[in-house]
Order: sequence, then C-alpha cells, then structure tokens
Amino acid sequence: MIFNFRLVSDEVDNFKREIKIDADYTFLDLKNAICDAVGYDKNQLCSFFLCDDRWEKETEITLEDMGTSSDEDVWLMEDTILSDYIEDEGQKLIFMFDYMTERSFFIEMKEMITGKKLKDPLCTLAIGKAPVQLMDLKEFEAKVDAKLAAATVDDIDEEFYGSDEFNEDEFDAEGFDEMTFDEKY
Repeated sequence: MIFNFRLVSDEVDNFKREIKIDADYTFLDLKNAICDAVGYDKNQLCSFFLCDDRWEKETEITLEDMGTSSDEDVWLMEDTILSDYIEDEGQKLIFMFDYMTERSFFIEMKEMITGKKLKDPLCTLAIGKAPVQLMDLKEFEAKVDAKLAAATVDDIDEEFYGSDEFNEDEFDAEGFDEMTFDEKY
C-alpha cells in the first residue's frame, strides 16, 4: 500500500508538498523524504506528532530518545512503521522541524493506494518555497513581535504566527500555480 501525504506550513503562503511513500516504510523514511523535498538537513532534531481531528498532539515519534523517564514509552522513527500508526485517510500529523521555536509542518494523509508498492519515497508535488529550517531565536521573537504589533486583538487568537492552527482549506485549496517536482527540478 502507498500513502500520499500533503504538507503545508502556517508561516509560508502557497507552500505545499506531497510525498508518496510505501506504507511499510518507517517514520524515519518519511522524515528523510520530507527533508529531501524541502532541502533540510537530515541531522537536526525533529519529531512527528500523531494528532486528533483538531490538531491536538497525541503520540510523539521522535528521531532520538531524549532520555525520558523509564515509565514513559518512547517511539523512535527508525523503529516505527507508518502503517502501524496511520490507518485512515485524513489522519493528521505534525512534523516539528525546529525544536527551539517549535516550528512545524502540518501533514494530512490524503490517499491510500492499495495493491501497489513503492520502492523509494517520492515528492510528487512541490509548490512554493519552504520556510527556513532553523531560525535564530531572536529573529523568531522579532517576527512574533512584528506580527503582534500589526495584529488587532481579534487577530491574535486566529492569526498568530507559529500557532497550531491554520486555514484547514490549505490542504484542498485550488488556484496554486501547481508544478510537479519533475517540472521544477
């Protein structure tokens, strides 16, 4: 079975990537495919979070064991098979790629393609430029301050930079200048 994941960002307009990957691959394989698709260093600390329908984080699947207490379960990317945790179309995940500022991609499993296998993960859609992978904390705080200064009180809850919310329609939005990965590179 093949999973088709769509990634969007809450900090860059018109950014979208789609990754197709075999369901029997690991979260580490998915992380590497994402890093390849956006040009990120694969050695940075990062985590996936399985989310509920409201994007609330539930289970963390991390790159490395961070030394949590022994009574907590730790799921490592290299040992965790996608199909063991991704069961339905519409499954939501967050991929936190910058731990210092908690910046992330929002991911939705858009399609399950049954009866097929995929040898290597593949970026099938690349729209827009990805946000920088690591942002200096002072630069991040300056952007947050600028956003707050420009926002009205009503905007802060809904439009806050780096929040866990974004326009859900970004996963289905039409009107992008769509270009496949092959056309772009």
